[in-house]
Amino acid sequence: MAAPKPTDPAADAARHAQKMAKKKAARDKIMATKEGEKGLIVVHTGAGKGKSSSAFGMILRCIAHGMPSAVVQFIKGAWSTGERTLIEEHFGDLCQFYAMGEGFTWETQDKERDIAAARAGWEKAKELIRDEKNRMVLLDEINIALRYDYLPIEEVVEFLKSEKPAMTHVVLTGRNAKEELIEIADLVTEMTLVKHPFRSGIKGQKGVEF
Repeated sequence: MAAPKPTDPAADAARHAQKMAKKKAARDKIMATKEGEKGLIVVHTGAGKGKSSSAFGMILRCIAHGMPSAVVQFIKGAWSTGERTLIEEHFGDLCQFYAMGEGFTWETQDKERDIAAARAGWEKAKELIRDEKNRMVLLDEINIALRYDYLPIEEVVEFLKSEKPAMTHVVLTGRNAKEELIEIADLVTEMTLVKHPFRSGIKGQKGVEF
């Protein structure tokens, strides 16, 4: 087998610079066509972890930019979470936080109570979205309420299409997002499960799960 040819660092650097220059030119050409802004409908779904975590990252970006925002939690209201503690104790002036749920449906084992909690959360969500000073509203785990038909998907879709202010971002999280919601969304991300510590006998841990 022939020995590999020695590399020329200067030639490698030149080739790399040329390659990156072409990429930058192509990227700049694409970006030159992107001028508009609008309030987005964002959906985080899928079986993998990170749906709510990513959405709260977006809320924290809004807070960092001084943009008023709001959170409505549809399922995890009975939990004490790090996100809720942080926002309520330090950023309550910029982000309203409403924990409307009572836990996962198998915790309450009371369908009518779950439906009532979902309805209360949705009414609060509509109020917050209609308020144009809120630049982003996070509806955390609403997809679970929609999956179990605690809320009519048609009502949620129609409201987002007809009443959401033009510059308000609405983020909806939870696995099993309805197709009707995906269809009207501007950005949809599906989190894919590859490995999860729960399957190895590790319970949910502070700082990772909540």
